[in-house]
Amino acid sequence: MAFFVPSHSRLRPPVTSTVVSMTTSAAAPTGSEGAITAGGTVTDRLVDANHTYAAAFTDPGMDARPVLHVAVVSCMDARIDLHKALGLHLGDCHTIRNAGGVVTDDVIRSLTISQRKLGTRSVVLIHHTGCGLEALTEDFRTELEMEVGQRPAWAVESFRDVDQDVRQSMQRVRTSPFLLHTDDVRGFVFDVRTGLLREVDPA
Repeated sequence: MAFFVPSHSRLRPPVTSTVVSMTTSAAAPTGSEGAITAGGTVTDRLVDANHTYAAAFTDPGMDARPVLHVAVVSCMDARIDLHKALGLHLGDCHTIRNAGGVVTDDVIRSLTISQRKLGTRSVVLIHHTGCGLEALTEDFRTELEMEVGQRPAWAVESFRDVDQDVRQSMQRVRTSPFLLHTDDVRGFVFDVRTGLLREVDPA
């Protein structure tokens, strides 16, 4: 399946390689840190940026349904610029991000709404190299309990083998009784040093 598009008018031919070139936000121009520290908070800077954005904004007139009928589940890592990396445009896909890009109950919730109410059919799962979850264990929940007096209800979802965790996420999607479309579920590992996307064999 190819879900990358150069425009909304036509799709690219199917991708034959399992390695796709990607870029990250690390390649973006520097200088934003100075703007943040110059005055005000980070949130103030974001609000100011929104005012600039809104001043030139025009309603694209899009439907809420993603053009490519695809949902992408990815890690929240700031080095991954999903839309730019995957050649996606505004309105092309649903993006669901969390720590690790793992398929949790809440991801299943979002995917279920995405498929049943907004017409997506394909699911792309993206983990990455050097993920922070590889340095954590479930002991993190115990540490939190000791600090705040309450044990988190959620699991850390830490892992040691990124490929195996991608396979587990694919399996969770494919076996969910809530999802209508589980025949086109593919998993990848994004290399934060090379910008390449490597497909993981589900077997």
